Amino acid sequence: MISSHRLRTVLEAQPVIPVLRIERAEDAAPLARALAKGGLPAVEITLRTPQALEAIRRVAAEVPEAVVGAGTILNPKHFAEAVAAGATYIVSPGQTPALFDAAADSDVPLLPGATTATEIMLAAERGYDILKFFPAEQAGGAAFLKSLASPFQGIRFCPTGGITPSNAATYLGLPNVVCVGGSWVAPDALVASGAWDQITALATEAAKLKTA
Repeated sequence: MISSHRLRTVLEAQPVIPVLRIERAEDAAPLARALAKGGLPAVEITLRTPQALEAIRRVAAEVPEAVVGAGTILNPKHFAEAVAAGATYIVSPGQTPALFDAAADSDVPLLPGATTATEIMLAAERGYDILKFFPAEQAGGAAFLKSLASPFQGIRFCPTGGITPSNAATYLGLPNVVCVGGSWVAPDALVASGAWDQITALATEAAKLKTA
């Protein structure tokens, strides 16, 4: 399977992967340190701001205890830029043949998105057995994911999108969910004010969640 041992190890190591939208590159390293201190060393920095690649560079260079991934990767150019910045895994909200081909030529593992049976089958044909399910709540939520377990045995998911402290445990209780992605552990207001101790506290609570 293409989901490499490295990616599997990352996703199985913590129940919640923080999904981060970094507005200021200087926040990236202290934020990653705060999350790692709370038990969530693996983070996904999304390519949704002009500062995203620099944020990845800073975490990769300055926070050895962190495992930095890049999210919102939409094409091979994004993939190459994120890898060059230091991303150790790549996350995409969807999938394209070009993106699959880029991943096949790289040692950096890809977590591709899939929300339909057809997309799951296409990814499985490419050898993927761990997929992102996005946007989770809008695409049918935990009930929909539960219904996929029987026809797609051996496929596991990291649902992201609308995951909160109130529903995370429901997702994590499903047998085909390996972890969840969430932004609630790093609220914009706390990041903007540099409230790293409060973010560490949120991460500590999230790290206590259990998977099935």
